[in-house]
Amino acid sequence: MNLLLTDKPHLLLVDDDVTFCEVLKSALEKRLFEVFVAHDVTSGASLAEQIEPEYAVIDLRIGLDSGLEMVKQLIALDSNTQIVMLTGFASIATAVEAIKLGARHYLTKPANADEIVTALYKNEGDASVSISDNPLSIKRLEWEHLQKIMMQHEGNVSAAARALNMHRRTLQRKLDKRPVRD
Repeated sequence: MNLLLTDKPHLLLVDDDVTFCEVLKSALEKRLFEVFVAHDVTSGASLAEQIEPEYAVIDLRIGLDSGLEMVKQLIALDSNTQIVMLTGFASIATAVEAIKLGARHYLTKPANADEIVTALYKNEGDASVSISDNPLSIKRLEWEHLQKIMMQHEGNVSAAARALNMHRRTLQRKLDKRPVRD
């Protein structure tokens, strides 16, 4: 099967949520993208080599794998790929790493197709973004700190727990919870 038959821009969607992928694929196809879907990093990388996508929407947490690895692989394949990192587990640490690795934008779920398309086409920052008058809550600061330590230890929970002087299971429980909203 030849995957490169259309002249529509190719978009790679990598997310382990099958239903979410079906809905988003349909919405993006209505916005004139040729969408290719993978549900894990390995098949996403393989598909990327076949289709050479101009655009990609990558989930931060893909099963047990990190979408950050997928971003790294896509940029290695083609540094011009426009990537949006999508996540339900947003943190400052992962946002910074995603951008450093080459993602264009970092959006939190739920994000609709129009927001994603806008992010894919937006090439410049916005200096007019308002700065919050409210500092982060203590719970949010804790979440951000845990994410930073996890990034420093490349996702190794045991190493991060030792660095935090925390029992590994306690850290796992804290990481399994969704981040607190501000």
